[in-house]
Amino acid sequence: MASNVTNNFFTTTLLTWHQVHNNRTMPWKGEKDPYKIWLSEIILQQTRVEQGLAYYDKFIQHYPTIKKLAKANDDSIFKLWEGLGYYSRCKNLIATAKIVAHTFNGVFPNTYDGIIALKGIGPYTAAAIASFAFNLPFAVVDGNVYRVLSRYFGINTPIDSTMGKNEFAKLAHLLLHKQQPGSYNQAIMDFGATVCKPKLPLCNSCMLIKNCKAYNHELVQILPVKQKKLVKKNRFFYYIIAEYNNKFYVQKRAAGDIWENLYQFILIESATSITINSNTQFNAIHQLIEPENYTVKNISTVYKQQLTHQTLNGQFIYIHLSKPLKQQDYLLLSKSSLMQLPFPKFITSYLKDKNVSLNLL
Repeated sequence: MASNVTNNFFTTTLLTWHQVHNNRTMPWKGEKDPYKIWLSEIILQQTRVEQGLAYYDKFIQHYPTIKKLAKANDDSIFKLWEGLGYYSRCKNLIATAKIVAHTFNGVFPNTYDGIIALKGIGPYTAAAIASFAFNLPFAVVDGNVYRVLSRYFGINTPIDSTMGKNEFAKLAHLLLHKQQPGSYNQAIMDFGATVCKPKLPLCNSCMLIKNCKAYNHELVQILPVKQKKLVKKNRFFYYIIAEYNNKFYVQKRAAGDIWENLYQFILIESATSITINSNTQFNAIHQLIEPENYTVKNISTVYKQQLTHQTLNGQFIYIHLSKPLKQQDYLLLSKSSLMQLPFPKFITSYLKDKNVSLNLL
């Protein structure tokens, strides 16, 4: 561990940078309302700030208080979240809003233990809310913090290992300015986002450069270290857009997979890619619908979406039914009703495609 002199220099320099040079602006910056801080942190999990800003503004406009969020219809909340991804965050958002509204009468817990006990809140988010809203001495440790600490102190312990997480958490707490925890936490996160950036850090204008071990030992592009390599799998989705009497069959996705609680058209998932064209005898459809009961209206090109752990590939087969489906686990809805439902980005990308003639959304 570095000396107290080095630690003090690091902390005081970051606070000076924050007060004098940090011009990064965000609507929740300096916010003391724990609801708004919590909302911004949940939205920004796994999301770029540039993308999250618009969603934050929409949520605050529709649900200015946690009580209003707790009273809202679940599908309406998911619809507002549509396109942001990682929908388990939205599910936890709804659960926590109801807990705070009903158990705590809409008043957010004001202790770290009370905050972290809420659904979907981990150590980082709890520390952020505790320090920003209540000035409690808890250090945040996110990707920006890992990068700044790893480079400055020359730490090569993998940040995704148990040992690394413990080591960086202890160091972050040691460096935390106990009288100004919120300002310090904001400073180190913004510093990592704007100066000590992942690929093109602004080392020549960095106030910490003289003591930065990564810079002085040419390790900037090597640190921080990760031990795990991401293994991605391919999935192949084929959506049957079945129209009957100007209405369309949809269903809500069940738990245990991506896009839980969102809606979809009839889905056939294949272990391998299938070539789909007007001459294809798509046997999987025939298990649901008799061949004489439908006609194919349109077959889309192949759509792709990259998620963290998987690559999604698929097509949309638009068919017209002469008889209703016998299956009971689908809803038959009009276009106007479909517009109110939350769909995964994979589907909305198709529905909003200007080359698609369905004009559903």
